[in-house]
Amino acid sequence: MSLQRRLLPSMSALTAFEAAARTGSFTVAARELSLTQGAISRQIKALEEQLGCPLFVRQGLRVTLTPAGAAYAEEVRGALHRLRSASLRVIGAPRGGVLKLAILPTFGTRWLVPRLPAFQRSNPEIIIHFSTKLAPFDFSSEDLDAAIHFGEPDWPDAVCDRLMDEEVLPVCAPSFLTAHPVASPADLAALPLLHTTTRPDAWAEWFAAQGIDPVEGAGMHFEQFATTAQAAAAGLGVAMLPTLLVEAELRLGALVPALDRPYRGSRAYYLVHPGDRGGYPPFAAFRRWLLAEARGPG
Repeated sequence: MSLQRRLLPSMSALTAFEAAARTGSFTVAARELSLTQGAISRQIKALEEQLGCPLFVRQGLRVTLTPAGAAYAEEVRGALHRLRSASLRVIGAPRGGVLKLAILPTFGTRWLVPRLPAFQRSNPEIIIHFSTKLAPFDFSSEDLDAAIHFGEPDWPDAVCDRLMDEEVLPVCAPSFLTAHPVASPADLAALPLLHTTTRPDAWAEWFAAQGIDPVEGAGMHFEQFATTAQAAAAGLGVAMLPTLLVEAELRLGALVPALDRPYRGSRAYYLVHPGDRGGYPPFAAFRRWLLAEARGPG
């Protein structure tokens, strides 16, 4: 047997092995794959002969993985998952491909999605699948091509393209400001401050930038910026919000600056991707468009 043949087992053998490794039973694997128990046993025996080492310890009707089998099962499982994903991409978008993108929820709904029609008009053959991710993750264990990230460009084993800085501003409902006039940052300390749990230090950083001791302030906590913005518009307090995520509310007057002192920290929005996805055509097209969109006119 040639080395190339030995290193490339058949798909049927790998599928049988993965099912048996996952279920711990040749019988259950056979039932799952609509084969006989004997067929599974023969496939795995042939695979062991091809690799030159045992993958299972057989104890009557029970089978357990050998150390080599356990390590091999993890690699095979990942490879089969990638093959299934590749097939789904072709089936789902036979003309152009699928882009799988992780987004931050409010950034996605407030900034990205309203701009997507322009991308779709230029790239009608590309289909985007969205997932919500609030924190960095390991691309090797997730079926995703890229992610929108807020923070520092320190994502391990990934390329980070800076999209834009973020400017935050204390905002509230006009009626709330009328009832609680604010003349200085210190005045805000006595008011209900609305917090977003994904940015626990937002108020502390803003107060520090104004040259006064950070103030925690009494007020409600919300998981997402969109909910925090709704609470502020309802008159429940003052919220520290990114201006790019509440453009509509500020333009329509549903929210107004409690104090016109914006703050811009060191963190920013990034498009993040593993290095080997840079040449994937759907991602490359989206990357070009998004970088141009983030930079704005000119």
